[in-house]
Amino acid sequence: MLENVRRERRIRAIAFPQMTLVRPVVIDGVGLHSGAPIHMVLHPMEADRGVVFRRTDLVAQGREVSDIRATFGNVVSTTLSTEIGNAAGATVSTVEHLMSALSALGIDNLLVEIDGPEVPVLDGSSEIFLEKIEAAGIEKLDAPRKAIRILKPVVVEDGQKRAALLPGEGFRVAFEIDFDNPVIGHQSIEADLHDPFFAEDILRARTFCLRRDIEAMWAVGLAKGGSLDNAVVVDNDHVMNEDGLRYEDEFVRHKVLDAVGDLALSGLPLIGRYEGSRAGHAMNNRVLRALMADPSAYEVVDFAEARRPAPMARELAISAD
Repeated sequence: MLENVRRERRIRAIAFPQMTLVRPVVIDGVGLHSGAPIHMVLHPMEADRGVVFRRTDLVAQGREVSDIRATFGNVVSTTLSTEIGNAAGATVSTVEHLMSALSALGIDNLLVEIDGPEVPVLDGSSEIFLEKIEAAGIEKLDAPRKAIRILKPVVVEDGQKRAALLPGEGFRVAFEIDFDNPVIGHQSIEADLHDPFFAEDILRARTFCLRRDIEAMWAVGLAKGGSLDNAVVVDNDHVMNEDGLRYEDEFVRHKVLDAVGDLALSGLPLIGRYEGSRAGHAMNNRVLRALMADPSAYEVVDFAEARRPAPMARELAISAD
């Protein structure tokens, strides 16, 4: 059964048609930072619409107020999560875990109705989103899938933080972190978004924090809904969660999850490679903005083109010969 699920994930990840849901998905939970109860419904959407968040608590004021497209240009804050907003000032935060699941499943079009300002945190990973969406079913649309192929390196740096988008085939993510903590320390990993094991290897990794930072987050109105049920908490030399870690390197795996979700705000699948070092939501958004600000750094192609090397990659291969 598990192998069949993985096979279906691979087919969806490399599918050429655009995809949406077969039927709505209902998700209830609390916001990680707001602590508020949230009711969210994912609805099928027609082709070429992308992912749109609709604040149902604001719907009476009109769609120009309630609707927010999930795109990199609509990111309004990257403080401990990714928050998107519209010109009317409506926002939805902590979108990255849901966006990561949608990216891994190859879902291009979706309407997300939500009655508050934050996506539910659930268990702190993308696993529950993944399970509920797969249970509802994913449907092919009668429209070709497009992709953004990276043509040349785009790099942003800020001190020891670095994020880069590079040419490549498929979409691979390499990440490294280095924390002054004996439990986390230095960790690195590389993952392939189109690998059928990506869901088990990456999307189950939970968000995390150091216990010493919790009061500071509370002081600025964040992490009000955080608990050991939805986050890994590290206290000096031990993990406070009774069941421990899901993976020895769960921390860097979650950073990959976040990066995939943040980069999904490109609006189309990316073809290439991402490298992150000590990066977070801000750096992920910065490198995506830098890519899209340089028309010579990318091209929009049919997703079928993902199987062919990018022009620059072909030239480099010829030069090497």
